[in-house]
Amino acid sequence: MTVPQDAAETAGPVLVMGAGLIGCYLGGRLHAAGVSVDFVGRPSVLQELAAHGLHLTDLTGGMWRVPASELRLHEDVPAGIRPALVLLCVKRPALAQTLQRLAQTLPRETPVLCWQNGLFPIDAATLASPQLHLLPAMVPFNVMRRGPGHFHQATAGQLAAQSAACLAPWQAVFQRAGLSLGLHADMRPVQWGKLLLNLNNPVNALSGLPLKAQLLDATHRRRYADLVTEALALLRQAHIEPYRVTPLEWDRFLRVLRLPTPLFRLIAFRMLRMDAHARSSMAEDLAAGRQTEIDDLCGEVVRLARSLGTQAPLNAAMVDAIHRLQNAGRTV
Repeated sequence: MTVPQDAAETAGPVLVMGAGLIGCYLGGRLHAAGVSVDFVGRPSVLQELAAHGLHLTDLTGGMWRVPASELRLHEDVPAGIRPALVLLCVKRPALAQTLQRLAQTLPRETPVLCWQNGLFPIDAATLASPQLHLLPAMVPFNVMRRGPGHFHQATAGQLAAQSAACLAPWQAVFQRAGLSLGLHADMRPVQWGKLLLNLNNPVNALSGLPLKAQLLDATHRRRYADLVTEALALLRQAHIEPYRVTPLEWDRFLRVLRLPTPLFRLIAFRMLRMDAHARSSMAEDLAAGRQTEIDDLCGEVVRLARSLGTQAPLNAAMVDAIHRLQNAGRTV
Protein backbone atom coordinates (compact mmCIF):
# COMPACT_ATOMS: atom_id res chain seq x y z
CA MET A 1 0.00 0.00 0.00
CA THR A 2 1.66 3.25 -1.13
CA VAL A 3 0.76 6.91 -1.40
CA PRO A 4 1.59 8.75 -4.63
CA GLN A 5 4.74 10.82 -4.17
CA ASP A 6 3.01 14.17 -4.54
CA ALA A 7 0.40 13.22 -1.91
CA ALA A 8 3.08 12.06 0.53
CA GLU A 9 5.02 15.30 0.06
CA THR A 10 2.01 17.51 0.72
CA ALA A 11 0.98 15.40 3.72
CA GLY A 12 4.23 15.11 5.65
CA PRO A 13 6.17 15.13 7.75
CA VAL A 14 4.41 13.62 10.76
CA LEU A 15 5.79 13.65 14.31
CA VAL A 16 4.69 10.80 16.58
CA MET A 17 5.04 12.00 20.16
CA GLY A 18 4.83 8.89 22.32
CA ALA A 19 5.95 5.84 20.36
CA GLY A 20 3.99 3.26 22.33
CA LEU A 21 1.37 0.82 21.09
CA ILE A 22 -0.86 3.43 19.42
CA GLY A 23 1.96 5.72 18.31
CA CYS A 24 3.97 2.94 16.69
CA TYR A 25 0.90 1.50 14.97
CA LEU A 26 -0.53 4.74 13.59
CA GLY A 27 2.85 6.19 12.70
CA GLY A 28 3.98 2.91 11.19
CA ARG A 29 0.88 2.60 9.01
CA LEU A 30 1.37 6.15 7.72
CA HIS A 31 5.09 5.52 7.10
CA ALA A 32 4.28 2.30 5.24
CA ALA A 33 1.95 4.38 3.05
CA GLY A 34 4.74 6.74 2.04
CA VAL A 35 4.44 9.52 4.63
CA SER A 36 7.59 10.85 6.29
CA VAL A 37 7.37 10.07 10.02
CA ASP A 38 9.57 10.86 13.04
CA PHE A 39 9.08 8.81 16.24
CA VAL A 40 9.78 10.15 19.74
CA GLY A 41 9.62 7.57 22.53
CA ARG A 42 11.21 5.90 25.52
CA PRO A 43 14.76 4.54 25.05
CA SER A 44 13.60 0.94 25.53
CA VAL A 45 11.05 1.24 22.70
CA LEU A 46 13.49 3.04 20.43
CA GLN A 47 16.09 0.32 20.96
CA GLU A 48 13.48 -2.31 20.08
CA LEU A 49 12.53 -0.49 16.88
CA ALA A 50 16.18 0.12 15.94
CA ALA A 51 16.86 -3.59 16.28
CA HIS A 52 13.72 -5.02 14.69
CA GLY A 53 12.02 -2.31 12.65
CA LEU A 54 8.22 -2.22 12.55
CA HIS A 55 6.02 -5.21 11.78
CA LEU A 56 2.34 -4.22 11.68
CA THR A 57 -0.65 -6.52 11.33
CA ASP A 58 -4.41 -6.27 11.74
CA LEU A 59 -7.30 -8.61 12.39
CA THR A 60 -8.21 -8.79 8.69
CA GLY A 61 -4.84 -10.33 7.78
CA GLY A 62 -3.17 -7.12 6.63
CA MET A 63 0.59 -6.89 7.11
CA TRP A 64 3.05 -4.01 6.72
CA ARG A 65 6.79 -3.88 7.39
CA VAL A 66 9.09 -0.90 7.87
CA PRO A 67 12.82 -1.77 8.02
CA ALA A 68 14.76 -0.34 10.95
CA SER A 69 17.00 1.51 8.50
CA GLU A 70 14.01 3.60 7.37
CA LEU A 71 12.88 4.65 10.85
CA ARG A 72 13.75 8.08 12.25
CA LEU A 73 13.90 7.58 16.01
CA HIS A 74 14.43 10.24 18.69
CA GLU A 75 14.44 10.42 22.49
CA ASP A 76 13.29 14.07 22.34
CA VAL A 77 11.70 16.40 19.81
CA PRO A 78 14.33 16.95 17.09
CA ALA A 79 15.70 20.49 16.95
CA GLY A 80 14.26 22.54 14.12
CA ILE A 81 11.58 20.02 13.16
CA ARG A 82 8.52 21.51 11.45
CA PRO A 83 5.92 18.72 11.28
CA ALA A 84 2.77 19.16 9.24
CA LEU A 85 0.94 17.06 11.83
CA VAL A 86 1.68 15.73 15.32
CA LEU A 87 0.20 12.49 16.64
CA LEU A 88 0.23 12.98 20.41
CA CYS A 89 0.03 9.43 21.79
CA VAL A 90 1.34 9.75 25.35
CA LYS A 91 -0.82 8.60 28.26
CA ARG A 92 -2.69 11.22 30.29
CA PRO A 93 -0.17 11.34 33.20
CA ALA A 94 2.48 12.61 30.75
CA LEU A 95 0.19 14.97 28.85
CA ALA A 96 0.96 18.32 30.51
CA GLN A 97 4.73 17.90 30.38
CA THR A 98 4.64 16.71 26.77
CA LEU A 99 2.45 19.59 25.62
CA GLN A 100 4.82 22.03 27.30
CA ARG A 101 7.75 20.49 25.45
CA LEU A 102 5.94 20.65 22.10
CA ALA A 103 4.96 24.27 22.70
CA GLN A 104 8.62 25.14 23.31
CA THR A 105 9.89 23.55 20.10
CA LEU A 106 7.22 23.54 17.38
CA PRO A 107 6.07 26.41 15.14
CA ARG A 108 2.89 28.25 16.06
CA GLU A 109 -0.40 26.69 14.95
CA THR A 110 1.13 23.24 14.43
CA PRO A 111 -1.87 20.85 14.36
CA VAL A 112 -1.69 18.25 17.12
CA LEU A 113 -4.04 15.25 17.13
CA CYS A 114 -4.50 14.26 20.78
CA TRP A 115 -5.32 10.54 21.02
CA GLN A 116 -5.73 10.25 24.82
CA ASN A 117 -8.50 8.15 26.38
CA GLY A 118 -11.24 9.83 28.37
CA LEU A 119 -12.41 13.42 27.95
CA PHE A 120 -9.48 15.39 26.57
CA PRO A 121 -9.13 18.59 28.68
CA ILE A 122 -9.10 20.83 25.62
CA ASP A 123 -9.74 24.12 27.46
CA ALA A 124 -6.96 23.60 30.02
CA ALA A 125 -4.57 22.19 27.42
CA THR A 126 -5.17 25.10 25.03
CA LEU A 127 -4.69 27.59 27.86
CA ALA A 128 -1.36 25.95 28.72
CA SER A 129 -0.22 25.66 25.08
CA PRO A 130 -2.06 28.40 23.15
CA GLN A 131 0.43 28.40 20.26
CA LEU A 132 -0.45 24.83 19.26
CA HIS A 133 -3.60 23.83 17.35
CA LEU A 134 -4.85 21.05 19.63
CA LEU A 135 -7.47 18.70 18.20
CA PRO A 136 -9.08 15.96 20.33
CA ALA A 137 -9.00 12.57 18.61
CA MET A 138 -10.10 9.02 19.35
CA VAL A 139 -8.69 5.57 18.56
CA PRO A 140 -11.53 3.03 18.81
CA PHE A 141 -9.46 -0.12 18.41
CA ASN A 142 -7.08 -2.08 20.60
CA VAL A 143 -3.41 -2.44 19.67
CA MET A 144 -1.25 -5.14 21.23
CA ARG A 145 2.41 -6.10 21.05
CA ARG A 146 2.94 -9.56 19.60
CA GLY A 147 6.71 -9.52 19.68
CA PRO A 148 9.71 -7.21 19.27
CA GLY A 149 8.63 -4.45 16.90
CA HIS A 150 5.38 -6.28 16.09
CA PHE A 151 2.21 -4.26 16.75
CA HIS A 152 -1.16 -5.83 16.01
CA GLN A 153 -4.54 -4.13 15.64
CA ALA A 154 -6.73 -6.57 17.56
CA THR A 155 -10.18 -4.97 17.16
CA ALA A 156 -11.97 -2.80 14.57
CA GLY A 157 -13.25 0.77 14.38
CA GLN A 158 -12.90 4.16 12.68
CA LEU A 159 -10.50 6.84 13.90
CA ALA A 160 -12.20 10.11 14.85
CA ALA A 161 -10.98 13.67 15.32
CA GLN A 162 -12.22 17.20 15.82
CA SER A 163 -13.19 18.72 12.49
CA ALA A 164 -10.77 21.39 11.28
CA ALA A 165 -9.80 22.76 7.88
CA CYS A 166 -6.20 21.66 8.36
CA LEU A 167 -7.31 18.03 8.72
CA ALA A 168 -9.40 17.80 5.55
CA PRO A 169 -6.41 16.83 3.34
CA TRP A 170 -5.32 14.25 5.89
CA GLN A 171 -8.48 12.20 5.52
CA ALA A 172 -7.32 10.99 2.11
CA VAL A 173 -3.85 10.24 3.46
CA PHE A 174 -5.19 8.17 6.36
CA GLN A 175 -7.57 6.43 3.97
CA ARG A 176 -4.70 5.48 1.65
CA ALA A 177 -2.94 4.04 4.70
CA GLY A 178 -6.03 1.91 5.37
CA LEU A 179 -7.03 3.98 8.40
CA SER A 180 -10.38 5.71 7.97
CA LEU A 181 -10.51 9.06 9.80
CA GLY A 182 -13.92 10.56 10.59
CA LEU A 183 -14.12 14.28 11.42
CA HIS A 184 -16.71 15.52 13.94
CA ALA A 185 -17.86 19.06 14.70
CA ASP A 186 -18.30 18.12 18.38
CA MET A 187 -15.94 15.50 19.82
CA ARG A 188 -17.50 15.49 23.30
CA PRO A 189 -20.19 12.88 22.46
CA VAL A 190 -17.55 10.82 20.63
CA GLN A 191 -15.23 10.93 23.64
CA TRP A 192 -18.05 9.91 25.97
CA GLY A 193 -18.94 7.04 23.62
CA LYS A 194 -15.34 5.79 23.67
CA LEU A 195 -15.21 6.27 27.44
CA LEU A 196 -18.28 4.05 27.88
CA LEU A 197 -16.57 1.39 25.77
CA ASN A 198 -13.39 1.78 27.83
CA LEU A 199 -15.23 1.12 31.10
CA ASN A 200 -14.46 -2.49 30.29
CA ASN A 201 -10.71 -1.77 30.66
CA PRO A 202 -10.62 -2.03 34.47
CA VAL A 203 -12.95 -5.05 34.40
CA ASN A 204 -10.53 -6.73 32.05
CA ALA A 205 -7.53 -5.71 34.16
CA LEU A 206 -9.07 -7.16 37.32
CA SER A 207 -10.19 -10.35 35.57
CA GLY A 208 -6.67 -11.41 34.61
CA LEU A 209 -8.08 -12.73 31.32
CA PRO A 210 -7.60 -11.76 27.68
CA LEU A 211 -10.39 -9.50 26.42
CA LYS A 212 -12.20 -12.19 24.44
CA ALA A 213 -12.21 -14.68 27.32
CA GLN A 214 -13.32 -11.96 29.74
CA LEU A 215 -16.23 -10.96 27.51
CA LEU A 216 -17.30 -14.59 27.28
CA ASP A 217 -17.54 -14.75 31.07
CA ALA A 218 -21.07 -13.74 32.15
CA THR A 219 -19.99 -12.39 35.54
CA HIS A 220 -17.35 -10.06 34.12
CA ARG A 221 -19.68 -9.07 31.27
CA ARG A 222 -22.46 -8.07 33.67
CA ARG A 223 -19.99 -6.10 35.77
CA TYR A 224 -19.05 -4.12 32.68
CA ALA A 225 -22.72 -3.64 31.77
CA ASP A 226 -23.46 -2.29 35.26
CA LEU A 227 -20.68 0.31 34.95
CA VAL A 228 -22.02 1.48 31.58
CA THR A 229 -25.62 1.53 32.87
CA GLU A 230 -24.61 3.76 35.78
CA ALA A 231 -22.69 6.11 33.45
CA LEU A 232 -25.51 6.28 30.88
CA ALA A 233 -28.04 7.28 33.54
CA LEU A 234 -25.79 10.17 34.56
CA LEU A 235 -25.21 11.25 30.96
CA ARG A 236 -28.96 11.37 30.36
CA GLN A 237 -29.40 13.42 33.52
CA ALA A 238 -26.76 15.81 32.16
CA HIS A 239 -28.49 15.87 28.72
CA ILE A 240 -25.43 14.37 27.00
CA GLU A 241 -26.05 11.88 24.19
CA PRO A 242 -22.95 9.68 23.78
CA TYR A 243 -21.87 8.74 20.28
CA ARG A 244 -22.51 5.15 19.23
CA VAL A 245 -19.11 3.51 18.82
CA THR A 246 -20.48 0.01 18.25
CA PRO A 247 -23.00 -1.20 15.64
CA LEU A 248 -25.65 -1.27 18.40
CA GLU A 249 -27.48 1.52 20.20
CA TRP A 250 -26.31 1.72 23.79
CA ASP A 251 -29.49 0.27 25.35
CA ARG A 252 -29.42 -2.69 22.99
CA PHE A 253 -25.69 -3.07 23.57
CA LEU A 254 -26.38 -3.46 27.29
CA ARG A 255 -29.11 -6.03 26.67
CA VAL A 256 -26.70 -8.07 24.57
CA LEU A 257 -24.03 -7.93 27.30
CA ARG A 258 -26.54 -9.38 29.78
CA LEU A 259 -27.56 -12.31 27.59
CA PRO A 260 -26.59 -15.86 28.62
CA THR A 261 -23.17 -16.65 27.22
CA PRO A 262 -24.30 -19.05 24.44
CA LEU A 263 -26.67 -16.38 23.09
CA PHE A 264 -24.10 -13.64 23.60
CA ARG A 265 -21.51 -15.62 21.63
CA LEU A 266 -24.00 -16.02 18.77
CA ILE A 267 -25.31 -12.44 18.65
CA ALA A 268 -22.12 -10.56 19.52
CA PHE A 269 -19.85 -12.27 17.00
CA ARG A 270 -18.67 -8.87 15.69
CA MET A 271 -17.79 -7.71 19.19
CA LEU A 272 -15.80 -10.91 19.69
CA ARG A 273 -13.89 -10.46 16.43
CA MET A 274 -10.58 -9.78 18.12
CA ASP A 275 -7.25 -11.42 18.77
CA ALA A 276 -7.60 -14.17 21.36
CA HIS A 277 -4.60 -12.82 23.31
CA ALA A 278 -5.55 -9.12 23.31
CA ARG A 279 -5.81 -7.40 26.70
CA SER A 280 -6.84 -3.89 27.67
CA SER A 281 -4.17 -1.21 27.91
CA MET A 282 -5.00 -0.93 31.61
CA ALA A 283 -4.15 -4.59 32.13
CA GLU A 284 -0.84 -4.00 30.34
CA ASP A 285 -0.11 -0.91 32.46
CA LEU A 286 -0.81 -2.73 35.71
CA ALA A 287 1.34 -5.67 34.66
CA ALA A 288 4.21 -3.27 33.85
CA GLY A 289 3.80 -1.31 37.10
CA ARG A 290 2.79 1.87 35.24
CA GLN A 291 0.16 4.40 36.32
CA THR A 292 -3.20 3.62 34.73
CA GLU A 293 -5.88 5.86 33.22
CA ILE A 294 -8.56 4.81 35.72
CA ASP A 295 -9.05 8.41 36.90
CA ASP A 296 -9.81 9.45 33.31
CA LEU A 297 -12.32 6.63 32.75
CA CYS A 298 -14.35 5.56 35.80
CA GLY A 299 -13.05 8.65 37.57
CA GLU A 300 -14.66 10.84 34.91
CA VAL A 301 -18.02 9.18 35.63
CA VAL A 302 -17.55 9.87 39.33
CA ARG A 303 -16.81 13.54 38.60
CA LEU A 304 -19.88 13.81 36.39
CA ALA A 305 -22.00 12.39 39.22
CA ARG A 306 -20.59 14.93 41.68
CA SER A 307 -21.34 17.77 39.27
CA LEU A 308 -24.95 16.58 39.26
CA GLY A 309 -25.11 16.39 43.05
CA THR A 310 -25.23 12.60 43.13
CA GLN A 311 -22.91 9.57 43.24
CA ALA A 312 -21.62 6.80 40.99
CA PRO A 313 -20.89 4.02 43.51
CA LEU A 314 -20.03 1.28 41.00
CA ASN A 315 -17.52 3.39 39.09
CA ALA A 316 -16.15 4.79 42.34
CA ALA A 317 -15.57 1.26 43.62
CA MET A 318 -13.71 0.42 40.41
CA VAL A 319 -11.47 3.48 40.86
CA ASP A 320 -10.68 2.33 44.40
CA ALA A 321 -9.95 -1.24 43.28
CA ILE A 322 -7.49 -0.18 40.60
CA HIS A 323 -5.84 2.36 42.91
CA ARG A 324 -5.30 -0.35 45.49
CA LEU A 325 -3.54 -2.52 42.93
CA GLN A 326 -1.41 0.40 41.76
CA ASN A 327 -0.44 1.39 45.28
CA ALA A 328 0.39 -2.18 46.25
CA GLY A 329 2.52 -2.60 43.14
CA ARG A 330 0.67 -5.79 42.27
CA THR A 331 0.17 -7.21 38.79
CA VAL A 332 -2.78 -9.07 37.35
